[in-house]
Amino acid sequence: MQNLTQKSLRVLLTLAAMAGLPAIAWASGGSLLPVIPEAQDRYSATQGCVEPTAEMRRNHMEYILHQRDETVHNGIRTTQYSLKECINCHVSDAPDAPRYSSDEHFCNSCHSYAAVRIDCFQCHADRPVKTPGPHMSSGHAKSDNKPAALSAEPHQALAIEVIRHD
Repeated sequence: MQNLTQKSLRVLLTLAAMAGLPAIAWASGGSLLPVIPEAQDRYSATQGCVEPTAEMRRNHMEYILHQRDETVHNGIRTTQYSLKECINCHVSDAPDAPRYSSDEHFCNSCHSYAAVRIDCFQCHADRPVKTPGPHMSSGHAKSDNKPAALSAEPHQALAIEVIRHD
């Protein structure tokens, strides 16, 4: 008769396999936790991110939703919790950098793990917005970029921005 630990391990491996998780890595001592890519830049010389890491992991969605409401509903544009600035800092601008549909993309690395569907990138760029000229530093666009002027059809401005950066 198998002991309780062996039975538990077998059940967990079976459930993980049914869920499509990399059970072999876990069984061989690996981790099922997501691999989170390092940030590409820093918020400031003294601060890595706009908030401490633990705070951002817990509450980033609240900050992004609040920023969206302030921008869309009130016309207030700031960069502190801007999705564009998050992408500019945390996602590589290399031509072969992973797209948001990949588990290697900064945002999707955790969202896939947590089984949370993100739909930000249906309209927003999933890679840093490149701006030619003096705004570039370390290959990343800086926050002094001016937002695209809204045309009579605001959705068109967003679509053009996304297409331009693919």
